[in-house]
Amino acid sequence: MKIPKTVVISELKEQNVKWWQREWTETTKGATTKTLFPKIEDRLKPRLNATPNCTTTVTGHGNIKAYLHKYKITDDPTCPCRKRQQTVQHIIFDCPLLEKEREKIKSSSEKDRKLASEL
Repeated sequence: MKIPKTVVISELKEQNVKWWQREWTETTKGATTKTLFPKIEDRLKPRLNATPNCTTTVTGHGNIKAYLHKYKITDDPTCPCRKRQQTVQHIIFDCPLLEKEREKIKSSSEKDRKLASEL
């Protein structure tokens, strides 16, 4: 009995994601990335443009003041908004200096969801 190539590829992809999830769950590394993408399937859904800013945000490494302070590269971990330490979570969810950008993303995301539900 022959099995279609597409079925084999689909099965291999599914097994690979399960293996990757098991590895991801068990590792102690990638704490910042895990908060943004706890499930490998969720990470694979969006097409991320791996720019330096995107990589810095997803990993928590790079030109983020809390990270630079941790390695004594800068004296102060405080965000330019002066509210809290500049961490990935603060930048994405809380920083008042980025409120307009957050609203644009939310609005765009809501429009995409509406369009998808109409299809």
